[in-house]
Amino acid sequence: MANERLYIVAYDISEPKRWRRVYKLMKGYGHWLQLSIFQCRLTARRRAEMTARLEESINLSEDHILIVDMGPADKVDPLVESLGKVYEAPTRKATVV
Repeated sequence: MANERLYIVAYDISEPKRWRRVYKLMKGYGHWLQLSIFQCRLTARRRAEMTARLEESINLSEDHILIVDMGPADKVDPLVESLGKVYEAPTRKATVV
């Protein structure tokens, strides 16, 4: 989609129950990269929805979420340096529901 942007979402949640809730929520919005990091291709509407749901799921005084806008999803080709395990870039594929 031409109006999607690429985001990196990283979070530091202080309580395990909230961390699991945020992890499950994020699985619906993007591709899991590492323990608390997701890569997401989102329209403005989906990004606003994700942000609202995250705000409802965390303790605003104890938890921290970073949402990094990488730019238009069709024009961004992130250069990733990986040490240790092999990094496999997320691929787009159709999912029939």
